[in-house]
Amino acid sequence: MSDDNIIPIGTQMPDMLSEAAPRLSLPVFEAGWVWLVGAGPGDPGLLTLHALHALRSADVVVYDALVDETVLEFANPRARLEYSGKRGGKPSPKQRDISAKLVELARKGLRVLRLKGGDPFVFGRGGEEALALVDAGIPFRIVPGVTAGIGGLGYAGIPVTHRDVNHAVTFITGHMAGGAVPENLDWPSIAKGSPVLVLYMALSHLATISDLLISNGRLASEPVALVRNATLASQEVLETTLGTAAADVAAVGFKAPAIIVIGEVVRLRQSLDWLGALEGRILKSDPLGTRSEKDVI
Repeated sequence: MSDDNIIPIGTQMPDMLSEAAPRLSLPVFEAGWVWLVGAGPGDPGLLTLHALHALRSADVVVYDALVDETVLEFANPRARLEYSGKRGGKPSPKQRDISAKLVELARKGLRVLRLKGGDPFVFGRGGEEALALVDAGIPFRIVPGVTAGIGGLGYAGIPVTHRDVNHAVTFITGHMAGGAVPENLDWPSIAKGSPVLVLYMALSHLATISDLLISNGRLASEPVALVRNATLASQEVLETTLGTAAADVAAVGFKAPAIIVIGEVVRLRQSLDWLGALEGRILKSDPLGTRSEKDVI
């Protein structure tokens, strides 16, 4: 592809979207409405058309900490940008204050875009905010986004399902609202019931969670991968095992934000690390050792 065919971020693409809007039947972003929109895991190319349309239409964008700055470049130039991010261990706005802000802005007749990393309904508190809007009589729309537990792992070359490995996957939050490890979860059932576990916001409690899983039957040798800054140019992947994951994280200084996956699907990265292949990594054809000659094309 030549440079002439590349569309720079934030330039021609919004104009093209406006021209295509009638054919796409994109909904009108009405004044006084709040749209709860998922921005995806980071790469702006993973924005949905609805999300891009919302960014171009909004009067005010209330965005989270995990929304990449490049995504904000798509916003209406006249829109006001308001940061309302939550980061563990740092001063953060209270959830009730964020919800109240959304209500206040909508009552002023503004088009309010609540922009969240990933998907609003996957550990994003989108449900809480939507319920607050219902209580206040504010009309709203939900725009799903690509969640990091799927899209972020995809960029690391790790599928969350594969028929030779698993037919189920469990998504788990790594801490409760107050920051504590979710010890009230049914860890024996989680450990035994799902071959693949995907942990969100779990890095600070990884040692405790690993111990809970191992004590309830998971093998210490089970493959684990941690993906930091998933889908961005700064993405890093640490492959380890359940028994050594916490120590390895500490040894290399692996930092949040990170998504964590536990299970045999991690081994498939030896074959499916497509980003690594672009940089010269030689991919294996049979990482699980399960293919026969008849499976080879």
